[in-house]
Amino acid sequence: RHCTDIICCVIFIVVILGYIALGIVAWVHGDPRKVIYPTDSYGQFCGQKDTLNENKTILFYFNILKCASPVVLINLQCPTTQLCVSKCPDRFATYIDVQASYRYKPDQWNYYKQFCKPGFNNPRKSVAQVLRDEDCPSMIIPSRPFLKRCFPDFSTKNGVLTVANQTTFKDGRGKTRNVTDLREAANGINNVLDARSVGMKIFEDYAISWYWILIGLFIAMIVSLLFLVLLRFMAGVLFWIFIFGVIGIIGYGIWHCYWEYDHLKGIPGSDLTVYDIGFQTDFRVYLQLRQTWLAFMILLCVVEVIIILMLIFLRNRIRIAIALLKEGSRAIGYIMSTLFYPIVTFTLIAICISYWAVTAVFLATSGEPVYKIMANQTLCKYANLTCDPETFNTTNVTKVCPGAQCTFAFYGGESLYHKYIFIFQLANAFVFLWLVNFAIALGQCTLAGAFASYYWASRKPADIPLWPLFSSFGRAIRYHTGSLAFGALILAIVQLIRVILEYLDHKLKGTQNAFTRFLLCCLKCCFWCLEKFLKFINRNAYIMIAIYGKNFCTSAKEAFFLLMRNVVRVAVLDKVTDFLLFLGKILVAGGVGVLAFFFFTQRIPVFAQEAPTLNYYWVPLLTVIIGSYLVAHGFFSVYAMCVDTLFLCFCEDLERNDGSTAKPYFMSASLHRILGKKELSPKKA
Repeated sequence: RHCTDIICCVIFIVVILGYIALGIVAWVHGDPRKVIYPTDSYGQFCGQKDTLNENKTILFYFNILKCASPVVLINLQCPTTQLCVSKCPDRFATYIDVQASYRYKPDQWNYYKQFCKPGFNNPRKSVAQVLRDEDCPSMIIPSRPFLKRCFPDFSTKNGVLTVANQTTFKDGRGKTRNVTDLREAANGINNVLDARSVGMKIFEDYAISWYWILIGLFIAMIVSLLFLVLLRFMAGVLFWIFIFGVIGIIGYGIWHCYWEYDHLKGIPGSDLTVYDIGFQTDFRVYLQLRQTWLAFMILLCVVEVIIILMLIFLRNRIRIAIALLKEGSRAIGYIMSTLFYPIVTFTLIAICISYWAVTAVFLATSGEPVYKIMANQTLCKYANLTCDPETFNTTNVTKVCPGAQCTFAFYGGESLYHKYIFIFQLANAFVFLWLVNFAIALGQCTLAGAFASYYWASRKPADIPLWPLFSSFGRAIRYHTGSLAFGALILAIVQLIRVILEYLDHKLKGTQNAFTRFLLCCLKCCFWCLEKFLKFINRNAYIMIAIYGKNFCTSAKEAFFLLMRNVVRVAVLDKVTDFLLFLGKILVAGGVGVLAFFFFTQRIPVFAQEAPTLNYYWVPLLTVIIGSYLVAHGFFSVYAMCVDTLFLCFCEDLERNDGSTAKPYFMSASLHRILGKKELSPKKA
């Protein structure tokens, strides 16, 4: 063994050090409070502890009509004074009316002044001067908080847009305006608020059911581990259980859909279509429609027929694949520690994701407060220019532009660091992809080395090293970090290009012509295929690296041509065994999912009192199903890597040895019979 791809190893280490430096710089300049707390016109955070705004958690806009859209509001670039308040207005009022009646209705003034600038308590000041200096808003509108900001409390009454059941309001400047004038300033807020309501209900469901979700995932882990242990002794029987179990679960799903479809017959409203009721935030509404269950039933029937046809036409190859998986289970039986290695890969990837997410947040919030002059643009030449709030009152801007103010606009900066924040975000994403692919590559190479030590042992298990998994991990880190980083780098570049293409497609959506859409679609398809091909090449290259210790390019070339010389066997192995393992994952996820369905819908009498009351039972149900699939995937991926390694070793064994006494096969007699080679002589003991 010797170190391979040293240059790439050095570059990889330098990039990691640079990534750490980028994180440190981002942490120094960034401030996540800019995401957590809204910021008022003075650059102060609303709701921050140990400040004057500690109890003022919501941002209030003096004149929301000046805001073009909700995006402008959320980005804090609305050209109107913004203040932190403890609650949003709950009534219509204008400054003119409140000032006229403050002597005999002081309660109205006391309520209104909480939306004025802090410390302002001079109702005698002329209306013109108050509005010019923006000491108080000209009007307040019934609002409700969203994203910690006050938005008009829209509602629809008999198809007419209203605010607090009114269709008109006074703007505080002598005009009566229609509520529809607020539509542009708050376009789409109702839909967003509905989405927020759904989000809050989903959050509540998670808060109530997280304990049971973890129990479901633990059951999935136990079941997956139990399956893998049993495969050591009864692989053939279990895989046929996988196959018929999946068919049975889908069959039950078809029967349940038909039962629901028939049960809803004759119930008023059940014959409506999804199109008739439109989009509903309460998804349980769709389950009251016969059309929904009919669609589910048809979909499951199609899946069932496809699986049955595949079993019929691939029955011989499935028997071969099951026999090969038995050999894999024997290898895993001798190296049981490999079953727990996915935990290492999961931990490394979790660290990468956490570091990337934290760095991305700090980079996004590393801008400095930018203040701009807020004034009437038609009368003031200084409007929208940047300013310094500490020296603003000493300039002549207030003289040239009466009522002009230096207010907080957004976070940004003109320094070299701030100009290249977007580049830093790209670098953050690229190194993240590189590190994740490296963690996956390290896992594949480690498992391949452990299983290769089993295959190339003359006497099994006597000649297998004492700690094959740890030995393989040590070799991969010590000698082949550069090769693994090289393969991960190629894959990361392709994945970054795919991310950029998706970003461009999202940004250009609605503005692109047919040719541009076609070109983007072709590019996305090509790079998707390229990524899949590279993953296949990399996986087999890592196996060759684990066996022979050569560099990445040599290993990839030798693995590719070795597979091409055995292309028929590759088709059997790569597709059929993957299909069987996929059925195993589906069986685990489906079985735990059915159990979770009965539990969360309170259909298990023993646990009916224990089941939590939920807004949407599908929230924890889907979480358990998807989580169970990922858990099963982690364990079954060990099997897939074992089979791929044994197959590549088998092909290499056939080419290097002839079964004679001088060159005996290293494969077992059963594996020799499985893959269709006439046994020339017994293996040397």
